[in-house]
Amino acid sequence: MRKATLFSLMLLVLPLSAAARTPVVVELYTAQGCASCGEANANLARLADQPGVLALTFSVDYWDYLGWADTFARPEFAERQKAYVTRLLLREPYTPQVVVDGQAQAVGSKADRVDKLVRDAARTPRNPPDFQFAGDRRVYVGSARPPKGGAEVWLIRYDPHEQDVAVKAGDNKGQIISHRNVVREVVRLGAWRGRPVAFRLPAASEEGLKSVVLVQAGRGGRVLGVGEPAV
Repeated sequence: MRKATLFSLMLLVLPLSAAARTPVVVELYTAQGCASCGEANANLARLADQPGVLALTFSVDYWDYLGWADTFARPEFAERQKAYVTRLLLREPYTPQVVVDGQAQAVGSKADRVDKLVRDAARTPRNPPDFQFAGDRRVYVGSARPPKGGAEVWLIRYDPHEQDVAVKAGDNKGQIISHRNVVREVVRLGAWRGRPVAFRLPAASEEGLKSVVLVQAGRGGRVLGVGEPAV
């Protein structure tokens, strides 16, 4: 009862987040050592400028053995992609792959196919929980109908700037690879079972990163809600 009361008070004093206008989450799994990823990177940059879309670039490390270690890759990003491989009944992870709202996927360079998935997701009815942020210290996730088995709450921090990397080895040697909305941190905050709950936000590892909180069905399931702190 005490937690629910505290959450209710927060709703009164904090501005509403964009939860009522939940964006479509587009995740691109890419690598600087992937010869076919440049077009997918450019496609994601285009989507990043569209209203109602949250476009995120996850760099993976499993092509590093080809001669170039991706400068943005982290093992936890590849682990996140592997959860989608299992959920979406794929044989193996690949690049460039786009996952839309955690429930549909396509080759990232196939812009027409990706655009259709984004349009379909935007038309899908949603009943997301509310999100309230106490500065950069805490997030409060409200109540809504949970999926079977509950859901997880994820903190994602990304660099909103365009970044160019000069690749000096491997299949893309001599090329400049452009990136947009590069994810730098993924942190599981905890479980959500449809009732109000609060989570403490860890300090960011870098300056200038934007934060977003996702409520997502477990093990690579559907994205149920998106919260972003007020700027």
